[in-house]
Amino acid sequence: MKNILVPSLLALSLLGVTGVAQAQAAESTLSFNAGVVSDYRYRGISQSRLEPAVQGGFDYADKSGFYVGAWGSTIKWVKDGGGNANVEIDLYGGYKGAVGGAAYDVGFLRYEYPSNNLSTNANTNEVYGALTLGPVTAKYSHAISNLFGIANSKNSYYLDLSANYDLGDGYTLTPHVGYQSVNNNSAYSYTDYALTLGKDLGGGLLLTAALVGTDTKNSFYTTPAGKFTGRTGAVVGLKYTF
Repeated sequence: MKNILVPSLLALSLLGVTGVAQAQAAESTLSFNAGVVSDYRYRGISQSRLEPAVQGGFDYADKSGFYVGAWGSTIKWVKDGGGNANVEIDLYGGYKGAVGGAAYDVGFLRYEYPSNNLSTNANTNEVYGALTLGPVTAKYSHAISNLFGIANSKNSYYLDLSANYDLGDGYTLTPHVGYQSVNNNSAYSYTDYALTLGKDLGGGLLLTAALVGTDTKNSFYTTPAGKFTGRTGAVVGLKYTF
């Protein structure tokens, strides 16, 4: 459930389209990142029991447009569900390009929860496609396996609409809305939303503050201790890219 700062939102910086300029990069690049968040939210749902998480990964972008990467985060939701995994590892690859004034991104993402031992394996495979025009990005993700340990949920999908506005002086504002459809388990489907303010601190440091939430009331998104992981809340994060 990939993201360094605010899941499902700033994930676009690694998985989604970031603009025509990047899609037409003249040189290949290798970058690393490390960060910490006050709560690891993905598609609006807390993966860390509404508690802090440590995250990091790397990305290789070839000048041809192809890219691969890996990313990881500490998590708690698998253990809350009766499993054993306390870490998430995401492996992904794809291709970015541009047509006219629009940029596109297509790829594959594997969410790995080592030795999760849930009754339905939590490991998930998705394919995705995104299109960016101006500041707006639309993205579609389709599960080609069961979705995050939900039985009989193959062919679930997620629709993501986000925008990125440059406010000047290193500030960006990113509104987002998404819809998670869970196949054959419609009671688990929901809408999520977020509004993120980012500040480039220089030297590879990015500080973010976000308001994140969902419209779900399903008890499936509640921890054994009674914490509702889809509630509206504030998330702050600090990321270092080098």
